[in-house]
Amino acid sequence: MQQVSTGRLFVISAPSGAGKTSLVRALLASQAGLVVSVSHTTRPPRAHEVDGRDYYFVSVERFSQLVAAGAFLEHAQVFDNFYGTGREQVQAQLDNGNNVLLEIDWQGARQVRAARPDCVSIFILPPSRPELEARLRNRQTDSDEVIARRLRDAASDMAHYSEFDYTVVNDQFETALAQLRDIVAGRGEALRSSRAALAPLIAQLVA
Repeated sequence: MQQVSTGRLFVISAPSGAGKTSLVRALLASQAGLVVSVSHTTRPPRAHEVDGRDYYFVSVERFSQLVAAGAFLEHAQVFDNFYGTGREQVQAQLDNGNNVLLEIDWQGARQVRAARPDCVSIFILPPSRPELEARLRNRQTDSDEVIARRLRDAASDMAHYSEFDYTVVNDQFETALAQLRDIVAGRGEALRSSRAALAPLIAQLVA
C-alpha cells in the first residue's frame, strides 16, 4: 500500500486591515490539498454557520474540559468568548496528506510554534500606515474611535513580525498571493522575516 505523505502545518497572522482574510481565501481556492483548520468556540453560531464546518460550537464547560485535557494546540479568550485549535483535528488532516492552514493572532501562533516547532509561520504586513488606515476606513463598519484603537493594536501586533519564519507585504494583492504560494511550495527563501529590506517599513509601521 502506498504511504500517504504527511502534510505540513502553516500558521498565518496579521494585524486587522492587512488583508489576511482575502489572501487566505484566495490561497485556499488555488491550492489543492490545502485546508483551513476548523476551530472550537464558545460563542453561539450565527444564522448561516454550521457546526463542524465553520466552528465546533461547544459550551464554556466543555471548552474548559478540553483545555484541561491538553486538547488544543492553542487557545485564547477574545472578548467574552473562547477559541481553540484542536490537536486531533489538525493531526487527522496532516495524516491524510493535507497541508493545514491556521489563521490566528500572533499570541496563538506563539503557542502553536511551541507545540509544533515543525510548523511554517507567516506574517502579513500592510505596505504603510496610511494604507492600513485607509483599508480599515473602507470597511465602513467602525467608528473613528474603534479605528484608532485598531491602529494602536496593529502597531503592537506588527512588532512581533520577526517571530515568524516569513513575512509577506500585502501591497499588490496578486503579488502577495503569489508569494504565499511560493512559501507553501517551499520556495520562500527570499521572503524570510530576517531580510534587511523589511527594516525601514517596520520602523514606520510600529512608530
